[in-house]
Amino acid sequence: MRDELSNISGTFIPEHSDADPVRRAQIQMKRPLPKRFYTIVSIAADGDGFAIHLDGKPVKTPAKNTLCLPTREAAELVAAEWAFQDQVIDPGTMPVTKLANTAIDAVSLNLSEVFDEIVRFAGNDLLCYRADSPQELVDRQACRWDPVLAWVAEAHQARFILAEGVIHQEQPAQALQAYAASLERYREAFRLSCLHVVTTLAGSSILALAFADGAFDLDAVWSLAHLDEDWTIEHWGSDEEAEARREARYGEIAAAASLFAALHSQD
Repeated sequence: MRDELSNISGTFIPEHSDADPVRRAQIQMKRPLPKRFYTIVSIAADGDGFAIHLDGKPVKTPAKNTLCLPTREAAELVAAEWAFQDQVIDPGTMPVTKLANTAIDAVSLNLSEVFDEIVRFAGNDLLCYRADSPQELVDRQACRWDPVLAWVAEAHQARFILAEGVIHQEQPAQALQAYAASLERYREAFRLSCLHVVTTLAGSSILALAFADGAFDLDAVWSLAHLDEDWTIEHWGSDEEAEARREARYGEIAAAASLFAALHSQD
């Protein structure tokens, strides 16, 4: 396959595909580093959205779609990433651009599949699996995670049950149905793409919904998602490699949070 950005990035040779549409789009984004330079990054109205232009020409996604965002604010986030580049352009290293490409090329064509995957996460949600010891960790999980479960029960009538350890606990069908009904308002390619990132990086679709609804901000979600890890670090310490991985994950979830917020300008 040849990307229509070939004037910038050259020929793109795809790797093996993947059953997961999100992963498939990410694989398609791998390419040799582009070499061409451009002068002007701009935003132009394009149908119901806003397209990114480089020197007056629209940027294309790996699947040859126009890189077009639903709101000007969202387009400005992507444009800022391209404007920041100096001599070498690698869209795969631009988290908001990468997420937008995924939304356009994959999620838009597989809305139900991605939606259902987020709902399935609720059936094995991080917040529902509790330690049985030590007591300090047990108490900390209860203190910080119970309010989130109380929120989703009250706000969305989704009542999840707890389990100790790692043995799978089947969640009530009513809880998953209520969760899915609440997620329905976000059934749109860009929003689901953002929430998919929050879900997978936080390990919790309940936290993703709490973030989407504005009940908890990103920093709260990030802290709640890393409660166990932080407890371990307090007692056993960390290392540079683990810290680097965590920083990279935070960069991805922060990009998703920024894009999600920028999409709300169309409401």
